[in-house]
Amino acid sequence: MSHVIELKADIRTTTGKSSHRLAGEGLVPAVVYGPDFEPLSLSINRHDFERLLHSASVGSSLIDLKIEGHAKAVDVIIKEVKRHETKGTLQHIDFWAVNMAETIQTTIPITFEGSAEGERTGGVMMHSLRELHIEARPKDLPEHITVDVTPLEVGDSITVGDIPAPAGVVLMDDPETVVASVAAPAVEEEVVEEVGEMAEVPEVGKEDEVETEE
Repeated sequence: MSHVIELKADIRTTTGKSSHRLAGEGLVPAVVYGPDFEPLSLSINRHDFERLLHSASVGSSLIDLKIEGHAKAVDVIIKEVKRHETKGTLQHIDFWAVNMAETIQTTIPITFEGSAEGERTGGVMMHSLRELHIEARPKDLPEHITVDVTPLEVGDSITVGDIPAPAGVVLMDDPETVVASVAAPAVEEEVVEEVGEMAEVPEVGKEDEVETEE
């Protein structure tokens, strides 16, 4: 189950290009919406949100969003975080307002644990999947799902079907999908040079004896 995090938000009256002014004030434009929630434009303190991301995950962390002028906090998850392509600075945040009594579908990260036995014999660890699609009620959302790869030998793999789902969580991915595996080490092909028959070379200084007639 994810722990609940608190975050403050103010109503944003400026939209479009004028919202760039928020950056100079240390704020980030955001929006909150959902099936039962009227969309609201917000502004979030940049420093507070960056700090929140140290303990929160996109799509799985439950947040109490305290919005200016609203008596009751809104239950949300982070739906999307947009950053500048080169600078990496925050540009926009999407929050999804959830109904605590209904299930939602989202993605959560996979945390790999341990060192595979097969790696000790030269195998190569392969991580084929980094996140899982799940369905759960907001209160049952895990921050991540841990996958222990320690028992894997060369040629072994773990599929979605091998992962035990936490209580209240349904894994939505195909059970046959490979999550992690240990591949055999690459073997360099030996280049065999074909050696042709070597001609017999007479030793230097020895010549065929020639019979001469007196």
